[in-house]
Amino acid sequence: MSVDSLSDVGSQTGAATLRPTIRGRRHVVAAGHYLAAQTAFRVLEGGGNAIDAGVAAGLTLGVVQSELVNIAGVAPIMIRSAATGETLTIAGLGGWPRGLDPQLFQRDHGGPIPEGLLRTVVPAAPDAWIKALRLHGTISFAEAAADAIRFGRDGFVMYPLMAELIAAYREGYARWPSSAAIYLPAGAAPKPGDLFTQEDLARTLQFMVDSERAAAGGREAGLEAARDAFYRGDIARRITAYHAENGGLLTMADLAEYDSPVEAAVTVRTGSAEVFTCGAWCQGPALLQLLRLLDRFDLAAMGHNSPAYVHTLVEAIKLVFADRHRFFGDPQFVDVPLGRLLSEAYAERRAAQLRPDRAWPGLPPAGDGAEASSAVGAAHRPCLDTSYVAVIDEAGNVFSATPSDVSYDTPVIPGTGLCVSSRGSQSWADPTHPSGVWPGKRPRLTPAPAMAIWDDGGVLAIGTPGGDVQLQAILQVWLALTVFGLEPQAAVEAPRFASYSFPDSFEPHAAFPGRLNLEGRFSGETVATLARLGHQTESWPDFVWRAGAVCLAGRDASGGLFAAADPRRPAYALGW
Repeated sequence: MSVDSLSDVGSQTGAATLRPTIRGRRHVVAAGHYLAAQTAFRVLEGGGNAIDAGVAAGLTLGVVQSELVNIAGVAPIMIRSAATGETLTIAGLGGWPRGLDPQLFQRDHGGPIPEGLLRTVVPAAPDAWIKALRLHGTISFAEAAADAIRFGRDGFVMYPLMAELIAAYREGYARWPSSAAIYLPAGAAPKPGDLFTQEDLARTLQFMVDSERAAAGGREAGLEAARDAFYRGDIARRITAYHAENGGLLTMADLAEYDSPVEAAVTVRTGSAEVFTCGAWCQGPALLQLLRLLDRFDLAAMGHNSPAYVHTLVEAIKLVFADRHRFFGDPQFVDVPLGRLLSEAYAERRAAQLRPDRAWPGLPPAGDGAEASSAVGAAHRPCLDTSYVAVIDEAGNVFSATPSDVSYDTPVIPGTGLCVSSRGSQSWADPTHPSGVWPGKRPRLTPAPAMAIWDDGGVLAIGTPGGDVQLQAILQVWLALTVFGLEPQAAVEAPRFASYSFPDSFEPHAAFPGRLNLEGRFSGETVATLARLGHQTESWPDFVWRAGAVCLAGRDASGGLFAAADPRRPAYALGW
């Protein structure tokens, strides 16, 4: 065949997306890192179900994205059981140590919750992963952790984004010798292409595996032994000894008493779908509020990513995030009025407060009229957080999880490779705030996996990293799919925007009144129109990682499976 004859081969239309939508009939997975997607797919091909694959991928994310996800971090999980038809959540979020003085940060630290050990809450991810395996999985912890151990022990090739982030947060890692030894080998951040190993972390996971194998009494006893190795055994002793020696608050009792709550998901109906999130201990229900509110507008008539569409979404986000700030907190300590917030009547009332001709200059009042108070933000580097994994198997089980916790703002516990959850950064130092600090109370978590079930049998699991951008990115992809009919991968890749006009969920909780970031693919005319409406527009590069990294896995009405992964980060999807 001559070179000239190649012009006659195949379609002459260029690719519509940077990656294809993945299609399958047996199983699909999408994850925040390609090695985690590979892990999940390997488990599925080996006969494991969606829960097995999701847990294995989550553990792998704690190694290959340990700047964003920690083995000893948080792991909110959603599971749709094919056998029962129930959608349940496993919180995967720990509370403040029982020995916390609620006045500590205001009295001794001038208000902010400082970086380091004092941000530590009880690490919940190991319990959540093992609980998912015990309740709905089929494999052992050893099988689930095999790839995570291998990638920690033998290493993986450092990729550009992880290298960039470690270098950007170098000062954080350099504060603690135990952290610098791993993340700044030879005093410098790893470069793309370097082999990156975390041998202590691999040994910690292997110790849990060895404890499982030594247990008598079958699979469930083995899983419990692996869990006890972390929460009651040598790992717990190392963590708490370091806290005792370095001014931390975490104790053996805090770890031994921890148990991730298992609860029914929160849900609302929109169109022919039921959408599910975790409870108000995370920001998930705010997504449901947004869908309720936006059902009052003819978004299709506005046009996808038109000025009117962007303005309407941003103003809805401000209204809902004002309620998030005012009402959301750990329901074990705070009476969160979700019934009212998710009602049709409340959505109608809030929608009437959205002006099509003018942007709120900052954050509007909450639904009860309370004004948000927060320091206006100075220029600062936004916090890192989170990855995501979605899996659907042949039987119809669905898994959606958003594991998280960074490694630059708290020390590695020497000899373990673990950065124990610093998610206290998402509490408020004021104990009277709905998300204020209190012994045993959980911070208000940004990681928020989601699911949807349609009347015709369609299913979707969706999530993303991104802190306060998470729900904004999920919302935009959801509407691109359901209102505008974009293909899954096209919906994930579409130009994205994000508001910052509210108190940030992370310390120091600064707000940026009116600020609206838009990727470069928005036209100059659209940006100018939004500016005339009162938005403080700022430009993002195209496909910027700050805009989130949405992954999704779904099943259509015919039973066909699909998955999509965001090219903004090293996310990947696989299916068969």
